[in-house]
Amino acid sequence: MSSHTLVNLSEIEPSGSGAATGIDLRFGRKHLDSRDLGISRVRYAPSYRSPFAHSHREQEEAYVVVAGSGRALLDGAVVELREWDVLRVAPEVVRSFESGPDGLDLIAVGGPKPPEGDGVRGEANWPDS
Repeated sequence: MSSHTLVNLSEIEPSGSGAATGIDLRFGRKHLDSRDLGISRVRYAPSYRSPFAHSHREQEEAYVVVAGSGRALLDGAVVELREWDVLRVAPEVVRSFESGPDGLDLIAVGGPKPPEGDGVRGEANWPDS
């Protein structure tokens, strides 16, 4: 492993792993060659509500709002998000996101995860849907 790695998240190929139209998801973990860190960019189109949710068995995550605004659904509770907010989410919390009228651009930071992965897909049960 080298002493450093430089990656431009906007130059990584978008993930096609079941993401819905309206989400641009770019996973940086494998490109960083990092033992412990995962960094991803997630961009939601304006006024988009994700129909999907997820949690983790082990990995804690933090989300940094770098542009736009929106809301996070966390185990059924809705949290408002604005530019430069940082949201930490415990592994077991089921989460989903909704963008505001200008979209929502997040940097997701994750810790170590098992080689077999630990993401658990869930339903996004928004209280007002």
